[in-house]
Formats: sequence, C-alpha cells, structure tokens
Amino acid sequence: MSGMVRGPSVQADAVHGGIHISTAAPAPPHRPWQLPPAVPLTGRTAETALLEGHRDRAARAGRPVLAAVSGLGGVGKTALALAWLHTLRPDFPGGQLYADLGARSPQGPADPAEVLSGFLRGLGVPPQHVPATVAERAARYRSLTADLRIVVLLDDADTAAQVRPLLPGGRNVTLVTSRRRMSGLTLEGCHHLPLAPLGPEASVELLADTLADDRVAAQPDDAHALAELCAGLPLAVRLVGARLAARPRRRITTMVHALSEEHGRLDALALDGDRSVRAALDLTYQALPDAAARLYRLLGLHPGPEFGSAVAAAVLACGTEPPHTAHDAAAGLLDALYDWNLLLDTGEDRYRFHDLVRLHAAAKAQETDAPEDRTAALRRIADHYLATAMAAEKILDPQHATLPRPFGPGPVVAEDLGDDAEAALDWLERELTNVMALVRSARTAGFPQLSWQLTDAIWPLFPRRKHYDQWRAAHAEGLAAAQELGDRAAECRMLTSGGLGELGRGSHRTALEMFERAARLFAADGDTLGHARTLNYRGLAQQRLGNPAEAAALFARAAAELPACGDHRAGGLARLNAADIALAAGQWERAAEDADAARTTLRAADDAYNAARAATLLGRIRLRQGRPDEAESRLTEALTVLRAMAAGYETARAVEALAELAALRGQPEEARDRYREALDLYTAVNRPESAAAVHDRLRLLDEDAAD
Repeated sequence: MSGMVRGPSVQADAVHGGIHISTAAPAPPHRPWQLPPAVPLTGRTAETALLEGHRDRAARAGRPVLAAVSGLGGVGKTALALAWLHTLRPDFPGGQLYADLGARSPQGPADPAEVLSGFLRGLGVPPQHVPATVAERAARYRSLTADLRIVVLLDDADTAAQVRPLLPGGRNVTLVTSRRRMSGLTLEGCHHLPLAPLGPEASVELLADTLADDRVAAQPDDAHALAELCAGLPLAVRLVGARLAARPRRRITTMVHALSEEHGRLDALALDGDRSVRAALDLTYQALPDAAARLYRLLGLHPGPEFGSAVAAAVLACGTEPPHTAHDAAAGLLDALYDWNLLLDTGEDRYRFHDLVRLHAAAKAQETDAPEDRTAALRRIADHYLATAMAAEKILDPQHATLPRPFGPGPVVAEDLGDDAEAALDWLERELTNVMALVRSARTAGFPQLSWQLTDAIWPLFPRRKHYDQWRAAHAEGLAAAQELGDRAAECRMLTSGGLGELGRGSHRTALEMFERAARLFAADGDTLGHARTLNYRGLAQQRLGNPAEAAALFARAAAELPACGDHRAGGLARLNAADIALAAGQWERAAEDADAARTTLRAADDAYNAARAATLLGRIRLRQGRPDEAESRLTEALTVLRAMAAGYETARAVEALAELAALRGQPEEARDRYREALDLYTAVNRPESAAAVHDRLRLLDEDAAD
C-alpha cells in the first residue's frame, strides 16, 4: 500500500493491551486585524451615535449587527466606518476582517468566492483546506466566526447579492459601505444609514485639520467660503486642503477664486491627477444604465435647486409616446439615481442634486449630448413650468392671460392641479425659485421670450403672497427680454405688472414712472385701450403718493374710457378704485354707489376675485354708514369667495372688517377671534403695517376687557 498521508496516523499489524492515542488540540483561529488605519473624523457625531444605537438594540435582542452606510463617492463613508469600527476593538477581541468589494473597480466587482477565500485564510485556514465552492466556503466561514467576537468591514459593495455570502456567523458586527442604497439587505435586519455631506462648520473644522496651521483661524470668512464651494464633500475639502498645505504661504482666498468659476470647479478639486471629485463621480456614473445616465446628464441642465418627478418626465418626453409613458419611465429612473445617491430626496416626490454632482451631471451633458439635444431638453423643462403656471393662472385669474405664450416644438408635460386654488397657489410658491432661475437664464439659453412669458404666467402669485423681491426681479428680467425682442405688448405688460409690485413695496414714485412709460408706448402705437388701462394704474400711484384729487380724476377718466374701448371689466376696476378714494374722503354715498356698480360689473365679467374685493369695500362702507346687517352680508359674501381662492391679503381685509363689526355689536370674543385671524393672515402675506394696526386693535380690546 502506498500513498501520501496527511495529519496524525497510526499503522499497525496487531494491537494488544490498553493503548491511548491523542493529538494536540486544534490551534485556535488566527486573529486577523485587517482594518486599514482610521483617519481623523470630523462632524460625524450624530452618525456614529446612530450606529451605536443600532448596535445596542441588536445586543439587547441577541442579534448580529448589520449596518449599511451609503452615499456619494467622497462623502466619507469609509472614514466613518473605520473610525467607528476601530472603537469597537475592546469589545470584539476576535479580530477584524476587511474586504474592498470593488464596486467601481476597472476589473469589476470582487467575486464573493475570492473574498471568502481571503477571509478563511485570515482566520487561519491553510490555503489547501479552503473549500472549492462559494457555498462551502460561506458555511466554513460562518462556522469559524460563530463563536468569535469580530467586526467585518465590506467596503464599496456593489449589490446585496455580493454581500450576503460574506456575512459572518454569531453575534458579530458587519458594516457595509456602498454608493448605492443596500435595500436588498433589509430582510437580513440591516440598518440603513444614508450619509449626507458635512455641515458648514464641520467642513471648516476639517479644512483646519487638513491644513494644520493657523490659516483658517486667520482667514475665517475665506475658510467658510471655501468650505461652501466644496459643498460639504469631505473628499473635496481634503483635496483643497492638501493643495493649500503644500503651499503654506498661499492664502485661502486664492483657492476660493480658483473654485468660484463653476465650470472649472471639478477640475480644481483634484490633487496631482490622483484622487479627485470628478473621478469619484465618474465611477458612479459609469455604473448607470444608459437611460439613467441620460436622465442624470439632462437633469444637470435644470437651473433651479430642486425639482419634481414631472420635470424628469418632461426631460424624457418625446412626441411618439403618450405622456404617462414618460412619467412611468421617469419614476423608475429617478429611483435608480436615488439608489446610487446621485439625487437627494427632499420629500413629496421631489429631488435635488448635491452641488458638485449637479456640476458633474452638466459637464457630462456637455461632453455627451449634442447642443441641439441639450437645448431641446432645457426647453421642455421650461415649457413644463410655463404650462403648469398657466394652468394655475387659469384657476386663479382667468382674465389675466391675454398675451400669447407659444410652447417649444417638444411635447409639453404639465402637472395636474385640478381646480383647487390653494393647490395652484402652493405650486406657484413652491416652484418660484425654479421659475426665477429659468427667467434669469432663458435669454442666454436662446429663448428670451420665456423670461417675460414665465413672469407673466406666475403673476397671480405676486399680489396674493406678496413676494416683492421676486416680483421686482422677474419683471426686470422680463422687461429686458421684451425690449430685446422689440415686443411692445410684452414690454408694456412688464411695465404695468411690475409697477404694481413697486406700489406694493412702497416705491410709489417708481411705479408711477413705469406706468407713465407704458402710457407713452401705448400712445405712440395708437393703442387707445392699452393707454386707457394705464389710467387705472397711474391713479393708484397718485393715490399712494398722497394726491387723491389727481387719483380721482384718473379713475373717472378710466371708468369712462375703458367701457368705450370695450373693456367693461377694467372699467369696473376703475369704479372700485374710485370707491376707495371716496371712502377715504368720507363721501360714503358716492363710495357705496361706485363700489356697488363695480361689484355688479365685475360679477358680470366673471371676475370673482375683484368682485369679492368690491364686496369687501362695500361692506366697509356700510359699516361707516351704520348699516351693520348690510355690511355683514357683503363681507360674508366676499369672505366665502376669497377663502376659496386662497387670497390671503384680501381675506384678511374682509376678516378685519368683520372683527370691527363684531366689536361694534358688543361681541368682544368674536371680535378678538377675527382680529387674531386677520393678524395671522397679514403676517403670512408679509404686510407688517396692516398686522401692526390689527395688533393695536387687539390690545385695545384687551384693555377694555381689563377695565
């Protein structure tokens, strides 16, 4: 008999007597300490506490610890993992296992079989005793770790399927890092921790730690500006810090200037051609399916800070498919981008890019997509906002849309607002920042008419929610675009609508100048109707400037000329404005006559909003006339309409008048409740002077009650 025998053996012909055979006890498993060194961790106290909390809960339940940290490349996932796991060494003396799973490696993700082979060797299994199959290796691995106290770091994982065979046995700690959310590990009891960028102060602290000198303390403003340009990405902060550290005499402001140009910021965030933010993002981008990569690139063209899924549908839309197809496709692709941590979920089906990711997406679009494709995608985005704003306008102020606003050649994807005025206003307010970004960029993007068209379409928001700064800025951009295009009708609209905003913010002289400019343009063009409409606006400016006689004369002219030009609704508005002048002068009968005529005309013109304003004014006049029942009837009528339209300021005026009525009737509790509601409404629509007056009324009521 011949052959090779391994291990203890006995060969005998015959055995007699009591013979004892023993071998040495098996050697204990090796104690591997494979974790890379930890780097100093800044600004992650809350995240570390969350991981510790998960560990405590798992220990109380007798379960193993499994957590997955996900986030952008360069956000500090591995740094957090190493910092936390190294602190656990006293509680886990059995060792530390580490594997780079290479999700974005040029050679492809690591094979779990090879990782398990390395783990088994690290635990003391001789190479020749490593089982052949993945299943056998995983079983042996779990057996060896069942009674150990170890931690395992699976870094840069690709999928949950890659991770599962690598989970140890026993009550050990496993931490997974990945650029995508490991939702597939939920059934294994995984705790998911999305890692957000650092806050401003933590970024500055990290910069100071990287520089290791006094420049941050000596140049705090520049340090904060530099941290802001790095957008909270630790990799970016460390890269710029390393470049500055290599040049100890260079001021921080030099790097601020280098990063301030958006188009070059990603290139500046690199060190000796090695680790860079662009490279980290490129790795994630290369893993995307083609459709998700295209959406990522084209969403990078979106000029605003955040967007809803309908914007993604607009980007994807084409003329050969029904709209719901684009919506369905967008939903799936947005999920993919979110899973890869390229988008942040801001709630209510809305998303935003990290600042540096947006720059990366836009750069990829510049590299990959033809100029005409980029222009068409941006136009579809703009048309989405224009179409939805026009739908809101139709709900809130159907009389306003008198100028044509044609869309671009692509399919138009608009949101469905139903017929809810509150929802329409809320949409306009929520999207105001995005619309303003488009208003500002449309001229340079090649469709300047969108500057004034978008401004005109969102008009109903301004008088209701009083966003005076945006009111002024949008109309300035729209006016410049209209003048550039030589569009006189649009120019006059921007002057009159913008002038009303100047009136609201108290710039009465500026408003009058804008109205008079429009009047001259209308007169030069022979537009008698347009010129007659400016009479109303000029009268309002004169009224606010303290010239009631001039205002009354202009309103009287408008009330006569506008119906003669065919605009009975605007004539009704002139009567309404004249009634306000008469009320202020104590001419109650004349005021009541004008207000009642205005209410009748505006109702006939289906202008419910301004008819309700006329009813409010008529109610206030009846109060002055000592006719409380008529006052209550008109005010209640107005309030019903204005509440339904979510017209905060005008609702407040009606509520305030009803509070005054309650006080006159000796009903202090009702008066107090009404005044409080009016105070809240005035505050919400940024009318501090009206809020202060109501506050004084409330104080007087309380003083009367105390007496």
